[in-house]
Amino acid sequence: MDFEDSETDEGPSWTPLPRDRLSACAGFSDYAGDEDDLDISSESLNDSEEPCNKKVKPVGRNSGVTGIITPVKTPALKRLGQSIQRSISFRTEARPLPAMPPIRSRQKASSFPRRRNSQLWSDTVDCRPGELSAREIKRQEIIYELTQGERQLIEDLNLVKKVYYEPMLKLDILTESELGQIFGTLDSLIPLHEDCLTRLERLRGAEKTVEAVGPTLIQWFPCLEAYITYCCNQVAAKALLDQKKQERRVDQFLRLCQESSFSRKLDLWNFLDLPRSRLVKYTLLLKEIKKCTPADHPDEDALPEAIEVIQDIVSQVDQKTGEAECQFYRQGLSYLEDGQRVPEIMQSRFIYCHGELKSTKGQKLHVFLFELVLVLTRPMASEREGTVQFQVYRHPLPAANLHLEDIPDGEPGSSGSFRGAFTGNDKVKNCFRVSSRGRSKPQSHSLQANDSFNKQQWISCLRQAMVQSRDGHAHTGQSELGNIAELSLNSDVEMVGQ
Repeated sequence: MDFEDSETDEGPSWTPLPRDRLSACAGFSDYAGDEDDLDISSESLNDSEEPCNKKVKPVGRNSGVTGIITPVKTPALKRLGQSIQRSISFRTEARPLPAMPPIRSRQKASSFPRRRNSQLWSDTVDCRPGELSAREIKRQEIIYELTQGERQLIEDLNLVKKVYYEPMLKLDILTESELGQIFGTLDSLIPLHEDCLTRLERLRGAEKTVEAVGPTLIQWFPCLEAYITYCCNQVAAKALLDQKKQERRVDQFLRLCQESSFSRKLDLWNFLDLPRSRLVKYTLLLKEIKKCTPADHPDEDALPEAIEVIQDIVSQVDQKTGEAECQFYRQGLSYLEDGQRVPEIMQSRFIYCHGELKSTKGQKLHVFLFELVLVLTRPMASEREGTVQFQVYRHPLPAANLHLEDIPDGEPGSSGSFRGAFTGNDKVKNCFRVSSRGRSKPQSHSLQANDSFNKQQWISCLRQAMVQSRDGHAHTGQSELGNIAELSLNSDVEMVGQ
């Protein structure tokens, strides 16, 4: 049986936010395009505008372009390095946002570069063809990219400090407390990566090659545990930043910064999220280096150990960030009645996904799929800055008692509870139904996603939550009865700790 809502609000649905934040970051923001392929070098423009006093030999009418342009020979080593670099598309920058509407007509010169330096390792060495194998050249290119990535991250973190944090504090655009919450411990990350860069540069020998990089990274990677604190703060930092953007002075300042040359069309949050995306890339880079490392190489044994160390740190950061996200949104839930405070909400340690879906009447609902329960809410105005409030709608649905039905596109709208409410016609699209028949009265909700991709994301997360929750219940049922009291006490301790 379906419950229907009386309110109607036609608005776009939100994309569900996946739980695996770090992996998602590696799949999207890490592989954003580079502006180098799009922009025209300012130096080339200046060269074309400079007056020239040289005598130019007239070109005959029948002369072609080949008679004007002299072929330039590229060293074999550089050609090979360039072809390798094109096959390895690692970038530290997040995907740039669309250009903002111009607020001022005059652009001031900036000391920060607009574009990244796309220099290759082969550009820095003078090596004869045949001295190094193609495999070794590729290995040196990746190690050089690892080093350059550290240098670029340090530049970006210093840029954020000098261009965003300090001016906003001096101009009283935000208070010191607000800036502290938004920027978190970002300032403490700069010395860590400066140390890494120094270590990597020391490894370069007289031939500008690196013999073994694994042992150095094994010693340095434990420093990245500082990322746990930084990443756990990002959920609250993003919420406060989004609220502050509603203020005219904050929004105008951020727009001016984004349209300036130093920003590379990235907004403040793109810069604040760069350390997290960098953390994921270490594993990818090391795996590529390992592929190019011979069996008898000094790095052969160290690289797998380094990969294991960084993967363990990434796993810790992801777990703690998930717990912090779960706690943040759990604190933002507002209950209309005590019956909505089901224990599964407090017992959940993470969120599979959350986002906006439409109900049968087109009403927007913000839905949270916690580890153990599905909660439908209505967004509401927050009374405190840096927090979000969601009013719980109906009764939460425990994942262990959840039933999922995929509604095929094109189902007649006259059947069930639809009646064409979703699309305004006789067909339904991108819809699914969730129901629960547990300790509370049976209830069912038919929901619509923004598109087919979002629908499949929700269905995949729901199925995963249902399987994991039921497996957990089955395992608990096989435990001895004497352990029930101990399990309850442990659960209470976890709730207080969160």
